[in-house]
This record gives sequence, structure tokens and C-alpha cells, in this order.
Amino acid sequence: MNYLITGATGDIGSRVVKCLLERGKRPRVFARDARKARERFGERVDLAVGDLADAGSLYAALAGVDALFLVNSGSEIATRDAAAAQAAKAAGVRHLVKLSSMDAQQDVGTGVWHARGEAAIRASGITFTFVQPTGFMENALFWATTIKAAGVVRSMTADGKIPFIHSDDIADVATQALTTRDYDGKSLPITGPEALSYAEMAAKIGATIGKQIGFEAISEEQVRQRMTESGDAEEMIVAHLSIYRAVRQGRLATATDNVERVLGRKPIEFDRWAQEHAEAFC
Repeated sequence: MNYLITGATGDIGSRVVKCLLERGKRPRVFARDARKARERFGERVDLAVGDLADAGSLYAALAGVDALFLVNSGSEIATRDAAAAQAAKAAGVRHLVKLSSMDAQQDVGTGVWHARGEAAIRASGITFTFVQPTGFMENALFWATTIKAAGVVRSMTADGKIPFIHSDDIADVATQALTTRDYDGKSLPITGPEALSYAEMAAKIGATIGKQIGFEAISEEQVRQRMTESGDAEEMIVAHLSIYRAVRQGRLATATDNVERVLGRKPIEFDRWAQEHAEAFC
């Protein structure tokens, strides 16, 4: 089997490449920056240079590929997913695994874009698997500034909970889907082991670094103002506010057992993630 990994120098894509290398595979990575890819993976991978916005470069990279791991982000997800699916189908790729979002099931936040991307992939007729993680534990790194400066996490989520997932679990599930074909035609919503409020996660970070971390509820208007001042695009502001609102309303609090079902082990807990990233909060 020959594998093409997009987003290969990003968080999840790079971990999928690592998983494949550990299994003795030699994947092909699709990257805009050849130097960055070589610095990360050396000569252990085949390298195809291109951009998902350029369907021609992707089609060329797909020559001889059996399975594609597709990572897309931003408001153009649907358009790029459609183009990638069409290119993969034309190149004879047998299986496309898309990194989607659990939010696609409820049309929340960026899940709206992923849902459209999923629909485009289904319409292409290519065999697919949709890996649908909930929010990433890495999202908590955005709290580092206020934790270091004021010992507090501020959010509009109130006491709403979400079962954040570790990136290693996402990559392991995606790799399993790529290499076994056991999940063809299926969606795999995956989460961490338990839903936690932002206050509970802040307390766990505090316990890890030996510092009391508080939680402060702020308004949606305050969040919008801060994102605007940071230069975020309006479409991203709207998407993030939608997610925070859904967390506050308890709509994203359900944990699934799919990580354990696919991998045969429990998902990684937030406590371990906090230990791995303790220095970021000190």
C-alpha cells in the first residue's frame, strides 16, 4: 500500500506520518515547503511539493497512491475537499480518509465547513472514512498567556463541558483507518475519555504546575472584541463563537467509545496532556 499524507508538517498529519514510519511504511508527504518537510522527516519519506489549492499538483502527487489522508482547514474546506476527492478518484486512489470534525454532526462552528466537505467527498463516489475528533487538547495552549500573567482562564463557556481529545489519539485512529480498511464508508466521532469544563481543565493544569488556576466567565461580546483586536477574520470569529456557545449549552459534552473500539485502549486523559505541556504554562 502506498499512502499520501497531506498536512504532513502540521500537528495531526505529522503524527500520522510518524505512525506509518513506526509500522515500517514509507509514506509520501504532500507539502508546500520541501525544506521544512525534509527537516522533519529526512529521507524516510517520499516528498511531493504542492498545495491543496492547486488540484494539479495534488493529482501529480497521487500517482500510484492507494490511500490518501486529507487535511483541510479554513472556510474553503468544502471546495478543496471536493477538488481533492475528484483528483483522488481520477488518479485511481482506493480510499480517502478525511480529518473532519465531530462538530460536523451538528453544523457547529467549523463543523459547518467540514459537513459540506464530507458531502462533496460522498458525492465523488470515492471510498471514504471520516475521522471526526472533538476539540483538541492542544486548544488549551491558548490559555497559557492568561495563566502565566494572571493565573486564570477566561471563557464564555461557563460550566459547559467538552471531552477534548489528545492529538496522538486522533493520529492513531486515522492511521488505523488508513491501513486496515475496516472503517470504509464510516464516520468515526472520537473524543477524550471524559467531558470537562474549562474550570476543571484549568484546575488540572494548576495541579500539574503547582499553581492555583482560576476560571472567569466572560461574555460573548468580550470574546468577539478580543478576537477582533487580534485580527481574526469575521468568518473565524463567527465559527469560534458558535463552538463556545455550543459548549456552554451542553451540546458538545458527549464522549464516545470509538478510540477504545478502534485502538483497543482507553483514550489519553487530560492530566497526561497537562503534564506533557507543563512548561507552556510556567
